[in-house]
Amino acid sequence: MIRLSQLTLPLDHPAEAIAPAICVRLGIEAEALRSFEVVRRGNDARKKSAILLVYTVDVDVADETAVLARHANDHDVRPRPDTAYKFVATAPDGWSCLRPVVIGAGPCGLLAGLVLAQMGFRPIIVERGKVVRQRTKDTWGLWRRSVLDPDSNVQFGEGGAGTFSDGKLYCRIKDPRFLGRKVLEEFVKAGAPGDILTEAHPHIGTFRLVTMVESIRETIESLGGEYRWQTRVDDIELDETGDGRRRLRGLHLSDGSFLEADHVILAVGHSARPTFEMLHRRGVHIEPKPFSIGVRIEHPQSWVDEARYGKFARHPILGAAAYSLAHHCKNGRTVYSFCMCPGGRVVAATSEEGRVVTNGMSQYSRAEFNANSGLVVAIEPERDYPDGPLAGIGLQRRWESLAYVAGGSNYNAPGQKVGDFLARRASTELGSVTPSYKPGVTLTDLTTCLPDYVIESFHEALPAFGRQIRHYDHPDAVMTGVETRTSSPIRITRGKDYQSLNVKGLFPGGEGAGYAGGILSAAIDGIKLAEAVAKSIMVR
Repeated sequence: MIRLSQLTLPLDHPAEAIAPAICVRLGIEAEALRSFEVVRRGNDARKKSAILLVYTVDVDVADETAVLARHANDHDVRPRPDTAYKFVATAPDGWSCLRPVVIGAGPCGLLAGLVLAQMGFRPIIVERGKVVRQRTKDTWGLWRRSVLDPDSNVQFGEGGAGTFSDGKLYCRIKDPRFLGRKVLEEFVKAGAPGDILTEAHPHIGTFRLVTMVESIRETIESLGGEYRWQTRVDDIELDETGDGRRRLRGLHLSDGSFLEADHVILAVGHSARPTFEMLHRRGVHIEPKPFSIGVRIEHPQSWVDEARYGKFARHPILGAAAYSLAHHCKNGRTVYSFCMCPGGRVVAATSEEGRVVTNGMSQYSRAEFNANSGLVVAIEPERDYPDGPLAGIGLQRRWESLAYVAGGSNYNAPGQKVGDFLARRASTELGSVTPSYKPGVTLTDLTTCLPDYVIESFHEALPAFGRQIRHYDHPDAVMTGVETRTSSPIRITRGKDYQSLNVKGLFPGGEGAGYAGGILSAAIDGIKLAEAVAKSIMVR
C-alpha cells in the first residue's frame, strides 16, 4: 500500500470527496483506486476564511509500483511503513529469575509494566499512591474541602499526573519505530476513543483516563504482574562492583520490607522530591535540568475559538480551539504557553503541605466555559539555580510556599486580572472572566509569589501575545499562580543501555528522570525501558 500525506480538502467537504481527491493527487483513474484508510486528520487554520482539513491516508491502488515510481521525488507519496510493534524478547518457559520492578504507575510505569507483562516477565509495580478511583476521591478532597493527602493527589497514584490533565496524546519526539502507535493502540484497547488513532492532536480527558488505566491494570495482572499500592521506596541497597559502577540489590519499602531486585525501572514522575533526595544521598548520578515557572492564564473559550477559527468558531469538526505561543524577551528570557487546555479548568496540583501549585485539565468533550494554559518563563540551572543538582527543587518549593501564603494559607490560589498585573496594582474584584480553580482564588498581587524576571518577562510578552490572539491580554483575563511543575528540575542520567550512569540495574525514565514531557512521550519511554530491561535479563 501507499501512504499519501498532506491531502487537503475544504472543511465542510462531503465524505465521498476523499476518493476523487486521492485520484487527482496520485494521477490515477477512479477504477485504479481499490481502497483507502484515513490514518491521520488535522486542520490548517492559517487562513480563517478557508480552513482546510489535512489528511494522511493509506491507499491500495492497482499498479503500486508505477505510482511510486511516478512520485519518486514526492516526499508525501511513499510506501506505507510497517507500524506493527514487535517484542524484543520473550521470557523462556519456566523463567524464574528475580522479577523486574517498576516504581511508579504513571504513563511511563504503566507502559513499562504492560510491555514487560506481555513479554512474560511478570513485573512488580510499586506505587506510593492509591488505585485511581480512591485517588480521585482524595484529589476531590483538596479541590472541594482543602484537605491534602500527600501520598494521593494530582501527582501521586495510579495513572500519574497525566490522569488529571487534558489527556493530550501527541509529542514532538522522533518515533521511527512507531512506539507511539503501540501506545495509542493499547489505550484504545483499554477504552480510549478510537479517534485518537487518526486525529492529529488526539486527547482523552480525565474521566476516560480513569477507566483506561484500570483496564491496563487488569491486563497487567492477568499476565502475571503484581501491584503494591500505598508503598513508597524509602531507600535502595547497592553493592560495589569494583568497576566504578555499583549494582542495585534491592529496595527498602515503606512497610518495612526489603524487596530484592536487580532490574528496577524508576518512573516516579516529576514531583517525587523525597525519592530524588534519597537517590542523591546514595550517590546516584543526578544533574540539574532546565524547567519553567509562571502561572495559569484563563480566557473564555469563545474568545479563543473566534481568534483561531473566525467564522468557523464552534464548528463540530474543529471543536474547542487551542493555541501555542512563544515570545523571546529583551531580557533574554523566553515566555511560552504550556499544556494548553481548551474548554477545561485550572486545578490544584500540590503534593506537599503548605504549598500551592496550579495545573490544567479538560474532559474529553472540552466543553467547559474557559480555556486555560500555563504561561511560563524558561529557566536554567547555570543562571537561576546553580547550587547543586537539587537546587531546582528548592526554587520550586520557595515560590509554591509564597503562593500558599498569598492565597490565604488555605490552598486557595493567588489570582490577578491581567489588566491589574500590567498596571502593577493588586486585583480587588473580578471582571468578565470567572476563574475555575478550586478550592478558590484569592485576588491579590502576583508579584509577591513570582520572581522578578518572570514579572518583567510577562509585562513584555502579554501585549505581544495579544497581537497574535485577540483578547489574550484583555484586562479581565485571569492569572492564577503558581505553575512550577512544568517538568522535572533534575535528570537522572542514563547511558545507552538505559541504565543509570553509575548504578547497574537502575533504569531511570519518564518525566521524573528528565526523559519525557507529557503522557505520550513518557509512555514511549516506558516501552524503551521495558525493552532494555528484557534484553538485560536475557543476556545475564
